[in-house]
Amino acid sequence: MNYASLDAFLAEGTAALAKGPVALILVEDLVEAESTIRHHLKAGFRSVLVFAPDRLVLPEELAAKVHRIPRDMHRPGALTDTVNPVIAAAPADTWMYYCYNAEYLFHPFCETRSVQELLAFHTEERRRSMLTYVVDLYAPDLAQNPNAVNLGTAMLDRAGYYALARKDPATGQPRERQLDFFGGLRWRFEEHVPVTRRKIDRIALFRSRPGLELRRDNTFNDEEYNTYSCPWHHNMTAAIASFRVAKALKFNPGSTYDIADFRWYNSEPFAWHSQQLMDLGLMEPGQWF
Repeated sequence: MNYASLDAFLAEGTAALAKGPVALILVEDLVEAESTIRHHLKAGFRSVLVFAPDRLVLPEELAAKVHRIPRDMHRPGALTDTVNPVIAAAPADTWMYYCYNAEYLFHPFCETRSVQELLAFHTEERRRSMLTYVVDLYAPDLAQNPNAVNLGTAMLDRAGYYALARKDPATGQPRERQLDFFGGLRWRFEEHVPVTRRKIDRIALFRSRPGLELRRDNTFNDEEYNTYSCPWHHNMTAAIASFRVAKALKFNPGSTYDIADFRWYNSEPFAWHSQQLMDLGLMEPGQWF
């Protein structure tokens, strides 16, 4: 289904939000947009909303499975101006998810369990959100892949991740069950990354409710949504395997000539399997068996 604008979708297409989980795919450029859409359809999202520039052309069979909404995702505030109206239009307690093109959601045992099963279990644990780590992927040969994207040879960092306490700006005290996570290319090439964009944590899976708003730093205005687990035990977390930072570092004239190779001694091939991410501690199965 195609819509003329976000306003047109909110006026005519909100039936797509009636039953989740709903995926919002924010297309910044044309790199791997099609593979991103296919990955999330296969994951089990009931509705997939694609916010993309008009120049994105999808095969007919794929276009028929998504809700296409024209959107410029490069303008200031595009993330919150896109996601928050959709949250407001969705029925309360609808599970939602957002990502960009060339990003791929993985959760524990996703090879045999759908995202619907994942979120049904997470709901039973009385959770309204799920922390996801954005794990940077990159091509090993930048001469062959100057945009740093190659699904067949993708690599990731197996070490170099850490967390710091997230302090309440009003009190200066650490917030309960909230941490800022760092690592990957944002850490190794931090001189090219603004301070406000160095974190790798994102509350990408969440349940809608009246008044809920996403903030520009990928957190929500309800602090409980920003926690990594409930007070009683560890909860599941998920991971988003993402070429987005690698692409940006190679597209940006200020960094592209300073980076000849993303590989280092802690690089390893990405297996496109949840077990690798769990073994590396990049997502948590929690109490889910």
